[in-house]
Amino acid sequence: MKVLIAGGAGFLGVALTKSLLVDKHQVYLLTRKPNAAVPAGAESVQWDGKTTGGWGSLVNEMDVVIHLAGKTLASWPWTDKTKRAFLDSRVEPGLALAEAIRKATQRPRVFIQQSGINHYGLRGDPADESTPPADDFLAQLTVKWEAATKSVEELGVRRVVTRTAVVLAKGGGLMPLMALPVKLFMGGPLGSGAQAMPWIHVNDWVGAVRFLMDNENARGAYNLIAPTPTSNADFNRTLAKVVHRPYWFPRTHLQTSMKCAGFSTPAFLLRTLLGGMNVLVLEGRSAQPRRLVQLGYRFQFPGPYEAFVDLYG
Repeated sequence: MKVLIAGGAGFLGVALTKSLLVDKHQVYLLTRKPNAAVPAGAESVQWDGKTTGGWGSLVNEMDVVIHLAGKTLASWPWTDKTKRAFLDSRVEPGLALAEAIRKATQRPRVFIQQSGINHYGLRGDPADESTPPADDFLAQLTVKWEAATKSVEELGVRRVVTRTAVVLAKGGGLMPLMALPVKLFMGGPLGSGAQAMPWIHVNDWVGAVRFLMDNENARGAYNLIAPTPTSNADFNRTLAKVVHRPYWFPRTHLQTSMKCAGFSTPAFLLRTLLGGMNVLVLEGRSAQPRRLVQLGYRFQFPGPYEAFVDLYG
């Protein structure tokens, strides 16, 4: 099977590529980086992320096309310019991929569209795939991201949208940032600690994407999130246990003093350091992978303890 991955040089693309290569699939990675390091066995293909020039005809040979392109949200600080880059780096590649498929004489059988679990907003009742999108910045980012490739469905291509939670991986994504307070012996609830912490282990993300890619009945949106509801406090308490660090609860005298002043530690520090980006680690909404489970996917890491033992144990 031939697979084309846009944005395949990122940490999720590399993880997925390695898995595909183990099973002898041919993988082509569209990347804007001239000297991007790609897994041995994969082929790097240059593009500008906006047009079909120089690579569009490659789609005629592909069985699967996957859209992972987009500037990482772990980019600090979140200025207006950065937010615009988040949008353009997702929508423009999506439009280019859809255009290449429209022009193709032989179209791929499936298109995988990456998206985010923040589609449902940062607060509210537990969400599933039927929950409408929220109005905040991150939610509307996913709406426009998904809409960019909606047209491939009209061309007869099976399209799957993967609304992904924070992906836990030891050396990539947000996990190093999220683990930092715990590793610095400052582990404790961020804010109230009651807010939801949506997550998925990188192996389950790869497994779910491949499961949906291969399942002919998979169409539409699927939440890629661990099935065990996890609060921010549970998440950090479990991480502290696995890495053998203290979990400070109730608050120390310093934390109590800062709380009285209207702050919480280390939430206050993260808000100060990260600005708008702090919502990625301090806020969340409970969601369930209802459609994924109904389709038959079985999680390797359903709870945070199993995930952290695999990553840090």
